[in-house]
Amino acid sequence: RSNPYQTNLLRDGVRRYLQLPADQTVLILHAKVAQKSYGNEKRFFCPPPCVYLSGPGWKLKQEQIKARDPGEAGFRVCGYMGLDSMGSSLMETQKLSFEEQPDAKGFGCAKALYISDADKRKHFRLVLKLFFSNGQEIGTFHSKLIKVISKPSQKKQSLKNTDLCISSGSKVSLFNRLRSQTVSTRYLSVEGGAFIASARQWAAFTLHLADERCTLSEFPLREGYIRYGSVVQLVCTATGITLPPLIIRKVTKQYAMLDVDEPISQLHKCAFQFQGSDRMYLCLSTEKVIQFQASPCPKEANRELLNDGSCWTIIGTETVEYTFSESLACVHEPVSPVPLITALQLTGGGDVAMLEVQGEYFHAHLKVWFGDVEAETMYRSPKSLMCVVPDVSAFGSDWRWLRYPITVPLLLIRDDGLIYSSSFTFTYTPEQSFIPGQQILSEVPQDSDKLLDSIHQEFTRTNFHLFMQS
Repeated sequence: RSNPYQTNLLRDGVRRYLQLPADQTVLILHAKVAQKSYGNEKRFFCPPPCVYLSGPGWKLKQEQIKARDPGEAGFRVCGYMGLDSMGSSLMETQKLSFEEQPDAKGFGCAKALYISDADKRKHFRLVLKLFFSNGQEIGTFHSKLIKVISKPSQKKQSLKNTDLCISSGSKVSLFNRLRSQTVSTRYLSVEGGAFIASARQWAAFTLHLADERCTLSEFPLREGYIRYGSVVQLVCTATGITLPPLIIRKVTKQYAMLDVDEPISQLHKCAFQFQGSDRMYLCLSTEKVIQFQASPCPKEANRELLNDGSCWTIIGTETVEYTFSESLACVHEPVSPVPLITALQLTGGGDVAMLEVQGEYFHAHLKVWFGDVEAETMYRSPKSLMCVVPDVSAFGSDWRWLRYPITVPLLLIRDDGLIYSSSFTFTYTPEQSFIPGQQILSEVPQDSDKLLDSIHQEFTRTNFHLFMQS
């Protein structure tokens, strides 16, 4: 553990951080699969990997750099994105320039990344390297694993091989490419509270499988893999805005197939019919998203003729988010590797409760903090940290009057004061329980200090309950 003087200084800083977090967040959006290029062709990743920078910490860092170097007027963040292969050439790395959006987020996009047939891997990751314009390195950030495919599967998907199937609750992107021209690609997105077809930015949507027998107001969601003919709902992951219930249809040569019932696969062509409508489909017209009425096929009742704007390509997407704060320290080292917490596992109890923090990118220079209290931490592996759960008295709580749970945020802090926040919290929950020969806590007169002390001792020894939530 850190020495007491350093711990007290750091604790004061953590308290200030918890009151006014100055986080810096790096969000990477990318597709789950990438189509391989062959020969001299370059099949650029579609949708292109995107990076968003958000949080008040970026502006704070900008002010710190300007204070140290008044001549650094053109402060900005720049970066490079490429594949994680050791032999990447400069041709495979793309420079990112971040532009500020109306919501104050920085946005950058790698439009010209591809994987060649010389690369024999079946999976890879994207690597993002970020720098400040003064040359200072921010850090290196990785995407999730991306599966390499040769081309979209044309055969009927089997649920025995679910690698390419799309499940309910997963995230997808939808894009439309008129006459198969790359330059005409538009992505379903949300802007100003409305659905649009953007040539520049794409949104990730959670695709939910719904019970088609229910009304819109009920709309219970179901688990399972999405099949053609299913009723689904598209929910924008960033804004929560939703489209009405839709029936997803397979598209073959610009026809919506009404009788196909098979699992949907990555990069399939599909159409979205508004449930209960008269052949109305989700369609784009330049930048607008509209409804298009399909024409019935006189010779084949199981088909409906669509226009180009109603034919969408569907692909699964992934999101990875890295959050850190340099507000407590003058950090000279890169912030990476940024640890990611994925789960908590409590063991033991009574006087010594241990918490295993599970995740990725852990190292020996990290301490677990429960709010503003440092925990004794042991490094086990890049995927596991163990720590001793601090007694609730460390938070200044008087057990004698404790009536409600105490919830504290879970932080990881590096030796140099760099803070990594998480979405996880830790809750101490008192339980009213009978002590032999005594009344329950709620019936105890407030002046019964002796009995309250007895309950406190019994509580901390045997009824020490902790719950984790994300």
